Amino acid sequence: MEGKVKMKKIGMKQILLLQAIIVIYTISGIMAKFASAGETIEKIILFFGLDLLFLGIYAILWQQMIKIFPLSVAYANRAMALLWSAVWARIIFGEHIGLKQMCGIILVIIGTVIINTDQQEEQVNE
Repeated sequence: MEGKVKMKKIGMKQILLLQAIIVIYTISGIMAKFASAGETIEKIILFFGLDLLFLGIYAILWQQMIKIFPLSVAYANRAMALLWSAVWARIIFGEHIGLKQMCGIILVIIGTVIINTDQQEEQVNE
């Protein structure tokens, strides 16, 4: 591929949309956990099917996002799945989130904010 790919302007709306898509991705993990705990074959099949459905929706939406975002920015934001997974683990499954886990999640959030801020500054300077 020769030359630069022209990227659309990225604003807060696009970043929030990207985060919503990442939430969909983490919901597929919830469905997988429910499938693994299924007591009956019907529950296993139901949650496995929902897992595949959410992954399919995520895959389609992700393809649209990487048209808008530079790949490095999109993947940096995808790391926010750690935060969302921890939120779901605590709220839905009552799991304990330890201090080391929280520190790691905070570092991911800081890195994601830095990358998003850097991307927005580059667009202003262009």
